Order: sequence, then C-alpha cells, then structure tokens
Amino acid sequence: QDSLTFSTSAFFSYVLYFVFQLVTYAPFTLFPSPVPKTVFLQALALQTHYNTLVDKISQDPDFLQEALASTIAVDDFTAKLFRIHKQILKEGRSQSIVLGLNRSDYMLDQREDGSSSLKQIEINTIAASFGGLSSRTPDVHRHVLKVAGRLEESQRILDNNPAFGLTAALAKAWELYGSERAVVMFLVEETQRNIFDHRYIEHELWKRYDQFVLTVYLYDSLFSDGREVAVVYFRNGYMPQNYVSEQSWDARLLMERSRAVKCPDISTHLAGTKKVQQVLARPGVLEKFFPDQPQVVEQIRATFAGLYTLDLGAEGDKTVTMALAAPDRFVLKPQREGGGNNIYGSEICQVLEGVKDSTERTAYILMDKICPWPVQNYLLRRDAPLKISNCLSELGIFGAYVRHGKDMVMNECVGHLLRTKSSEHSDGGVAAGVAVLDNPLLV
Repeated sequence: QDSLTFSTSAFFSYVLYFVFQLVTYAPFTLFPSPVPKTVFLQALALQTHYNTLVDKISQDPDFLQEALASTIAVDDFTAKLFRIHKQILKEGRSQSIVLGLNRSDYMLDQREDGSSSLKQIEINTIAASFGGLSSRTPDVHRHVLKVAGRLEESQRILDNNPAFGLTAALAKAWELYGSERAVVMFLVEETQRNIFDHRYIEHELWKRYDQFVLTVYLYDSLFSDGREVAVVYFRNGYMPQNYVSEQSWDARLLMERSRAVKCPDISTHLAGTKKVQQVLARPGVLEKFFPDQPQVVEQIRATFAGLYTLDLGAEGDKTVTMALAAPDRFVLKPQREGGGNNIYGSEICQVLEGVKDSTERTAYILMDKICPWPVQNYLLRRDAPLKISNCLSELGIFGAYVRHGKDMVMNECVGHLLRTKSSEHSDGGVAAGVAVLDNPLLV
C-alpha cells in the first residue's frame, strides 16, 4: 500500500509538472495602469467610425487596387492575398453577409512641450486577439487591489467583456446565414500559445447555442466532417508561415469561394494592411469614404500619426532621406501582423540602405514613432523575477459589425484591451512574450 501510494503520488506530481510545462497563466501587470479618461472615451467613440471605414474600404476594389499596387509588386505574401481578392471579384461574391471583428490600437503621444494626443498604431482586421482573456482581467485587478487595501481603486476598475460583443456578432452572422444545422468554424494554428483566448470566445458561443462550434486547422478540408459551415472565423492565416504549402492557399481560396460568412473576407483582410493605413493619411482620402461627415473625418484624422510612403519617386526619396537622418524618430513597418515585425533605430538605416534605390522598399511604410511617458508597474510572467519596471501601455478598442447586403445590422464598440510592456522593448505583443495584459485605471 505504501508503495502504491508513493507511485500514485509520483505519477500525479509528474503529470502536474508536465501540464505546467505546457500550460501557464497569461502574463499580467500586478496593478492597473493609469489612462487619461478623455483619451479612453475618445478611443471608444471612434470605434464605430473605424468599423464603417474598414467596411467601406473592403467594398471599394478600385481603392484597394490603387493603394496596394506598389506593395503587391514586391511583397509576395500580400500579392497572393490580392490574387485571391481579384479572383473573387471576377467570379462574384458568393455571400452578401459581411462580418467584421476589429481592434484599433493606440498609444498616447506625449511630447516635451507638454502636449499629448491619442495616436493610432494600427487597425487589426484579422485574428484580433485577447477579447477573451481581457474579459477576465478586471476581476484579477479588483482582487489584487482589495488584497492590497486599495478598495476605492478596486471599485474604479471598469467592467469589460469584449467576448460577449464579439460572439454576439458571430451569432448574428450565423443567424442570418439561415441554417440551424450549420456550424461556426474556428480556423486556428496547430500549435497555439494563445489557445485559451480562443476557447473563451468558443465558450461564449456555446452558452448561446448548442453544438455549433467546430475547430479545424488550416490544412484540413473545409467540409472534412460533412458539416455545413456558416461562419469561418480566422484566428490564423495572417502570416506567411501560416500557409505551409500551395494546398494552404488553395484552402483559403476554397473558403473565400464558399457560401460561408468569412471573418474577415479577403477584401477586409487587405483593408487592414499597413499600406492602406498609410494611404488613408493622405489629404482628401478619408473624405472619399465620409463625403458628408466632416466631423467624422476630423475625429479619425486626429488619431493619425505621421505616415509616409516609400514608393519610388520624389516623395519616397524624401521619406528615405528623412528616416536615415533621424531613425530614432520613426518606425519602419512591413506588411505583417502579429507583433515583433517592426523595425527601429539603427536597424532602419540598415534596411533602408539596402533597398533605398530598389522597388523592394515599397514593401514597407514609415511612421512617426509614438512617445508615451513611462509609468512604473510590476510585470508578472512565468519564470521572470518580480521587479518594478518602467512601462509603456497600448490601448486596443474592439469593434464588431455585421452587414447584410447594403444594410448594416450591427455596428458596435464592444470592449477594450490594455497591454503593457517594459520600456526597454521597442516592439512585441503578449503572444510574442514581451507585453502583458493590463487594465486601465481612468484618471
């Protein structure tokens, strides 16, 4: 009996050790970080306008063609996405229901003269993450603050449940599809560090309906189990390495051709590229999408940082010269998502010196570097010492919309996300192992 007890104990100890090696808590800040209330409310108010903007861009093939012409000539990944977009335009869209789950990311630009303003980093139109986990972080910080004896601050932590709003849009698209036997398909990577963020969204869907969530991998057949797919929810497919073979690209085309609602469809995916972001900052472009809404144009444009083309010609040459003269003032951005792709400081010079006289430079855009003031906090992550750090925060606002033909049946701001990292890091997200989850404490 003693031997059996010892063996059982040893077995469970091994299992617990093994599980801990595979599963750990999402990293987070010990305390919530201060965020100016006016800036926070400004970002919330903008989200439905950004939803509308993304949707209008996705319906404007001439704009996408013109905006991305130089990029697709040199960036193979974007070119392959664009070829699918052109093929769908040629064949005709098979589905009039459009579902968008976006996240617009901002930082507070604070200058030495005392001025400050909200500036957009990017808008994510595919696989916008952490809607699930950020629905749980308010309770974490409320508990921490109560334990720390800071009851008043704990009561100021905002309610936040983006997962509810995101799944409401997924469910609405499923309902409009009109088949009770059809499923929502989550498209995920085979190995995914952020799996519990996916699972939280899936769980919210299960709470709304029974037996209509299916998880598959990119290389699987779309209808391998014989179930009709009403909605394809992409949590994969935004990086070149997600497409392991030509069969992966064939699968993407198959899904775009299908009657399933795509989140996002290929046009909406392209609307979120860095090049489109840069083109939108040109004078007169926003007016094209909001011709009778000058106040909306003004509100959106106020969040644009300086964005500069690297296309061949005098304007692009000026951008190169400007960046080489003061690289610390800028960020060089390729057409990639997922964190850890941007280029800073002396590396900007290395990249631009190699491509400054080549069309290869058009694979990038240049953006003013946003400069928030650091605040101090503790970053909690597995296997990292607990120490106080100078930190920078990034605010994300989740948006969800559903359009059926010409009718926008849902357009909402559904929640927020705060991510914080040590100021010693220039780039990188939570999944990249740099930033951690946080909550805004409005001041």
